[in-house]
Amino acid sequence: MAPPPNQQPDQSYGQPPTIIINNSAAAIIGGAGRRRRQSLWVHFWLMMLTAGIGNVFYAVHVSRWNRHRSL
Repeated sequence: MAPPPNQQPDQSYGQPPTIIINNSAAAIIGGAGRRRRQSLWVHFWLMMLTAGIGNVFYAVHVSRWNRHRSL
């Protein structure tokens, strides 16, 4: 059975190209594109030295830093 006269025959395409993302720019900039993580040891020492108040300020600081950079 032949396809209708105005219809193109099915075309088979090869494999899609491999996409390589080079993230070495973040290493050159100095980690400016990296997400900051909460540090267990910083929280421990802040708990010991500031009775927990420093933990709140540290957590807010790290969260604000990540949100400001959309990470």
